[in-house]
Amino acid sequence: MGQVELSGQSFALERFPPNAEEASLQAWDAADEYLLQQINDAVGTTLIFNDSFGALACALAEARPVSINDSFISEQATRHNLRLNGMDEDAVTFLDSLSELPAAPARVLIKIPKQLALLEQQLHALRRVVTPDTQIIAGAKARDIHNSTMALFEKILGPTTTTLAWKKARLIHCTFTAPAVSDAPETFNWKLDGTDWTIHNHANVFSRSGLDIGARLFLQHLPKDVEGEMADLGCGNGVIGLKLLAQNPQARVFFTDESHMAVASSRLNVERNMPDALARSEFMVNNGLAGIEPDRFDAVLCNPPFHQQSAITDHIAWQMFHDARRSLKYGGELIVVGNRHLDYFRKLKKIFGNCSNVASNGKFAVLKAVKTRRQR
Repeated sequence: MGQVELSGQSFALERFPPNAEEASLQAWDAADEYLLQQINDAVGTTLIFNDSFGALACALAEARPVSINDSFISEQATRHNLRLNGMDEDAVTFLDSLSELPAAPARVLIKIPKQLALLEQQLHALRRVVTPDTQIIAGAKARDIHNSTMALFEKILGPTTTTLAWKKARLIHCTFTAPAVSDAPETFNWKLDGTDWTIHNHANVFSRSGLDIGARLFLQHLPKDVEGEMADLGCGNGVIGLKLLAQNPQARVFFTDESHMAVASSRLNVERNMPDALARSEFMVNNGLAGIEPDRFDAVLCNPPFHQQSAITDHIAWQMFHDARRSLKYGGELIVVGNRHLDYFRKLKKIFGNCSNVASNGKFAVLKAVKTRRQR
């Protein structure tokens, strides 16, 4: 946890979920500070996009802002930091990136996301509600603002300028003039080899243009003829869960991810490709398997991410593996794919007491751990 001065007020802010590995990392950055220095006194709705840990929402809580984010964990982090500072969580309205935005906002603050496709989707959504009087400011580390970033604002919203760097952060100022632009597609679509499925991906979903190498290996080693319930943990576009539904016609599949767009993509892919299996599917936006009852699943399938925001980390994988063990029935299996250098074998053996190598290639490994009763 750290103290920061924002908009003339002092706040306690910490990353969420808290973990020892990231204890020294700040829950805010110079772009947050720079954005707050530049806001005007306009009266009306304030929209905040991609607020990683709630620094902007806490600083502007008195304005009762609307916080838009694709990340469930970022929403939880914002709520956590509001509570940490004795603020009412209801002071902030939370929307996901697919929700309809309030009309005619007075101010829009954007933390530029890592995925340019997500920024493009958000700018198209803003185009439908902003006015020429709306103050539009975006911020990021200077190294993350490129000519392509500026061009996107220019193309979708209107004239765009950038500031000088301050503490290695830069801002973008944009004025809405409604330039002529074609509508953006709702999803990115591609055909899955070996099937008649069309995979639909919303903007912020990994592998939106095709199957990645790790998933391609993973698909060859999924369980078959299971009659219970399985979880596609960190489901992304739901390709793994789709295959589970197809190979296990008596089983139910639980799709979960911390990305609203990922879960929406998974649901859409089941609806479009296996509509008869929708009754055997459940979808949840969640932080791992938090709150899921123990001893529920016969199998958990997982391709863990190894970064949170811009930080490289393995604590998400650790949490997923622990969540999986708790949520599996005894005798149930966690099957994981990951880069070989991440050493998931050691992590799984420590948590489960066992681990076996199912398959591997030059870059990826598929591993299996079974939930057994701990030896005394």
